[in-house]
Amino acid sequence: MVDVTVIERDTGNALQVYRHRGSQYVAGRPGARYAIRISNRSGGRVLAVMAVDGVNIISGQTASWSQSGYVLEPWQTHEITGWRKSQQEVAAFEFTALPDSYAARTGRPDDVGVIGVAVFAQRPIVPAPAQELSRDDGRGRVEGGVGARAENAAPSAAPAPTQDSVRSMAQRAAPEPAQKLGTGHGAREDSYATRTTFVRSTSQPLELVSIQYDRLENLVRAGIVRDIHPAPARPFPRSGEPGFVPDPPSW
Repeated sequence: MVDVTVIERDTGNALQVYRHRGSQYVAGRPGARYAIRISNRSGGRVLAVMAVDGVNIISGQTASWSQSGYVLEPWQTHEITGWRKSQQEVAAFEFTALPDSYAARTGRPDDVGVIGVAVFAQRPIVPAPAQELSRDDGRGRVEGGVGARAENAAPSAAPAPTQDSVRSMAQRAAPEPAQKLGTGHGAREDSYATRTTFVRSTSQPLELVSIQYDRLENLVRAGIVRDIHPAPARPFPRSGEPGFVPDPPSW
């Protein structure tokens, strides 16, 4: 029902997804701000309840899929850039050392390193709907009110680590893993939100998306990012061949 992509905001690139034993991983860069880009791929409104490090990104509560989320109109895409502070501001998501993460600083470090999205469809007939926080900037409404702007362009893929860089990281790795990444409570940014109505068609989500993240060197150490041996590059594969007519076979 939805596509979820993690975007490094300073470069605008989508972080490459590594798949390992049925799970998805991305490599974060310490200090980098990031956004969660979510695209509704259905023809109906959907509610996406979103959590980072086990914390609801709108309310700050320990995450449950019964909490507030974002409403996306059919086929719409939005970028969520931070923790909701009010209907006018968010605190930016940024990759940071685990002890400096928002979850750890509020006494909840156990689920640091995971982004979650629980997706619900809207009930066709809506009796006396409860209100959910939302945003409408003229290009679509997002429940939960992170106030991220709509984006219609497809994300560009960030360059994958080369064979040499992966091998170098593995060789430089210390006996113990580098400190795990979390998500910090960054600088305040303008982000406007309103409220909208949404009644869920089910009490359980119809789709769950989970993306784990950590430093690249830790993903290499864990065997999630592997040293792949590509075919040698040949920019001019026909160079060096004779420039005249060759003899026929068996001449």
